[in-house]
Amino acid sequence: MAAAATLGYRPNRIPGIMLSGRSHMVGVVIGGLDNPFYASALERLAIALRQAGLQVLLVQVDDALTLDSALDQLASYRIDAVVTSLAVGSQSVAHAFSELQTPVICFNSSFVGPWISTVTSNNYGAGQTAAEIFLKQGVIHPVWLAGPAKNAASRARADGFCDTLEKASDRFDKLIRLRGDDTYQSGYNAICRLLQRGARPDGIFSSNDMMACGVLDALRECGDLRCPNDVIVLGYDNIPQAAWHGYDLTSFDQRTDQMVTVAMDLLNEALQTVDHPFSQTRTINAQLIERGSTRTSK
Repeated sequence: MAAAATLGYRPNRIPGIMLSGRSHMVGVVIGGLDNPFYASALERLAIALRQAGLQVLLVQVDDALTLDSALDQLASYRIDAVVTSLAVGSQSVAHAFSELQTPVICFNSSFVGPWISTVTSNNYGAGQTAAEIFLKQGVIHPVWLAGPAKNAASRARADGFCDTLEKASDRFDKLIRLRGDDTYQSGYNAICRLLQRGARPDGIFSSNDMMACGVLDALRECGDLRCPNDVIVLGYDNIPQAAWHGYDLTSFDQRTDQMVTVAMDLLNEALQTVDHPFSQTRTINAQLIERGSTRTSK
């Protein structure tokens, strides 16, 4: 040991990995870091994994929503598990990941299977709550601003929102459905185009906060509508910008800390049953954070 210290020797972990079949490395797939929600989730995941004595192998993908494109990269590494804030994008990819027989823990995935678990926000329930706020506020001209079609969380939010509004369809005009790509600019552009067509919405629910911030700026710059007196706006994710005075945006907090805690619990359980397929779905209720964008004087 003295000689090792003198020589600055560091043990080579590769022989131990080959003998045990365990690397104590976890692949963390990242994408869409321009959205503060994913950046926050990544930071919390990395801290939790390090505290658990696991090494992080960072795998970056261009797709901001799913880990589908990471399949080939992950298959080439000897990792013990995959943890990601992204979702599995299709049943065929879920099957391919299952064939790797490596535990996968992801966020907000509608596709699971053997070896794949997910921690999901109660997106449907939050959509219901958003609709109830619209009904309570007396919204007559509602707008739903969806994310990309392959975004499973956005689809679930839409289902909860639209199902609830349809039950009270006699109280408002036909729901206007718009689509963005989860970016600020797409939210801004969608509302500017809507206002240019002469529409005057009085309630807008955006699938995420990035687009909702664009919505608020579009209302200021492209129309004569004021938030919240003329139109109320809700977002999702409770990113830091939502609390900025210029936005003061009502949003749903996915409670990232709790999602990461549950993800780590699932990971530990999966690693203890590594010889058997492990798959669970855990749902966490989002927390409504009410701010000025829904506080009207009506």
